Amino acid sequence: MTDASDTPPDRLSTNPKSPHFDQALLGRGIGIRFKGVQRRDVEEYCLSEGWIRVALGKKVDRHGNPLTLKLSGTVEAWYEDAGATDEASAAD
Repeated sequence: MTDASDTPPDRLSTNPKSPHFDQALLGRGIGIRFKGVQRRDVEEYCLSEGWIRVALGKKVDRHGNPLTLKLSGTVEAWYEDAGATDEASAAD
């Protein structure tokens, strides 16, 4: 059973300076599937616009932030701890 709280946001970023950063949601763990392949290196994603941002190796800009590459395609997102919260609520 899926409710609104188990749906990840449309856009989320791992950069604390971004307006789309949310530590509580990132703490739950977000799984990303891009073009049918699960990715673990996603810095930011947008479901409605269909893109992800990934770090471009170890390269950084002049402010020390990683350089990112924007890739377009089909994006799917889910919470990785959904099973753990379901088990905890079933035990209560």
